[in-house]
Amino acid sequence: MRKHISQGSPFEAAIGYSRAVVEGDWIFVAGTTGFDYATMEIAEDPAAQAAQALKNIGWALGQAGASLDDVVRVRYILPNGDDFEPCWPALRSAFATAKPAATMIVAGLADPRMKIEIEVTARKR
Repeated sequence: MRKHISQGSPFEAAIGYSRAVVEGDWIFVAGTTGFDYATMEIAEDPAAQAAQALKNIGWALGQAGASLDDVVRVRYILPNGDDFEPCWPALRSAFATAKPAATMIVAGLADPRMKIEIEVTARKR
């Protein structure tokens, strides 16, 4: 049975998507940025945005009965490739156990304040 998880982001309602979809043991988390969805504030620093995005993703995974340790695939999307390396410490810490397959893409994001977007796929063990 499919389960939809919403974080209450205005983007979810405006665009029509879920923060995550659970299908069996699989969890698909939408591209997630560094917005604090409670306040709709976003830091300017790419590393701070990465940390907040991971916090948002961790929350969604928790709602699905999983954690960052269950991530098997991650995609990083950044408008500026030079912003990726400052994010590495937060990424390395978050995925120290999972060590997921990863891809980094340089592409534009929906809002110019966004410095990184992170999408993950996880499988409950």
